[in-house]
Amino acid sequence: MGLRDDVERFQSVGEERREDLADFIQYGDLGQSGATEINVPVKIVDPPEFEYDRRDQGGVGQGDGDTPDVGQPVGPPQSQPGDGDEEGEPGEEGGDHEYYEMDPEEFAQELDEELGLDLDPKGKTVVEETEGPFTDLTRSGPNSTLDVERMFREGLKRKVAMAFDEDFVREVCTVAGITPREVFEWAREERLPVSMAWIERAHEDVADERGRWESIADVEASVEREPISQRIRRDGIDHVPLRREDERYRHPEIVEEREKNVVVVNIRDVSGSMRETKRELVERVFTPLDWYLTGKYDTAEFVYIAHDAEAWEVERADFFGIRSGGGTKISSAYELADEVLSEYPWNDWNRYVFAAGDSENSSNDTSERVIPMMEEIDANLHAYVETQPSGNAINATHAEELEKHFGADADDVAVTYVNSSDDVADAIYDILSTEGETDE
Repeated sequence: MGLRDDVERFQSVGEERREDLADFIQYGDLGQSGATEINVPVKIVDPPEFEYDRRDQGGVGQGDGDTPDVGQPVGPPQSQPGDGDEEGEPGEEGGDHEYYEMDPEEFAQELDEELGLDLDPKGKTVVEETEGPFTDLTRSGPNSTLDVERMFREGLKRKVAMAFDEDFVREVCTVAGITPREVFEWAREERLPVSMAWIERAHEDVADERGRWESIADVEASVEREPISQRIRRDGIDHVPLRREDERYRHPEIVEEREKNVVVVNIRDVSGSMRETKRELVERVFTPLDWYLTGKYDTAEFVYIAHDAEAWEVERADFFGIRSGGGTKISSAYELADEVLSEYPWNDWNRYVFAAGDSENSSNDTSERVIPMMEEIDANLHAYVETQPSGNAINATHAEELEKHFGADADDVAVTYVNSSDDVADAIYDILSTEGETDE
């Protein structure tokens, strides 16, 4: 194995040493990443390399008297000052890191694999209609598109359906005293596709033979019927009855190219009870969700709403750092979200509404205002993330009320609890795996 192979192996090992995505979103430094570039830390190990030392060399092939003979093992070089062998306390600084860069699309693919997700976004806005394969059929069209095979199959099915054992019917016509009408009535009871005109001709053809049988029962007991399939295999098919009604013309299927658009409304409680740890947990959930949906959709737009007793729209850069001293009224955020989403029609946009807080809310606001609005606002998914690192407060009932009202099996509402970084990956999975089939 040469040096090039060693370096390539080192590079591949370096990629494998990047943090698992689940660990990264739970404990990693998300601040090194942007909206469209995710930087996952990779611990760096210097690759092996050769070094040429010019000191104390007398020339090519010249030694200083201590040069080992061929085959003699070479010991480690003498330590030099500053090479790490001097006495001292162990270092406390972390090793160097570089970053494995991925875009949101790669992030979404890897998160699917990491968490076992399978979100298949639906396109809503038709951007182009193209002709697909000739799978549709119409009753008219140019001769070049006539589906000859189908026409032949229809004629062949008719041929088989209309066939019957003609010799056996002729034998029935030889029964003593039988009339064409009686033969026809018998044929109808036997479900034989024979016409009255055909029977009349056959009855006349065997006039000299009439009286051979005393009854139809005698014919059925003495003459064996020949299956249609056997007759066709023996005699073949002389012609296939083709009719104009069997004509179908191949027509190209119209394929609609749909753009996958999504708008995500992120709502965060910024009231006085939402201290730093709670804010950080919300960021650890919402940021990967933003990356994931950006990677899954062709066009992704994000709206950030902060609220205490009132709600206002903010920029993403300010969303996770705001802290207010006011009370809490969650419905104010949903009222603003409903107003914002009016600019993103449900027929054209996939819509997600993600809210987070510590479940504290003003009296009766959840049942009287928030729940009705969640039911009225069309969205692929409504989600609420409760953060209570130090345990539930007595009046923190918002998540519990949502869960009780919508139930644990709702396919458009997810309620999840994040009390520490350990809960982040599970919360993201719960949210993204809840969405059911969306309406077109």
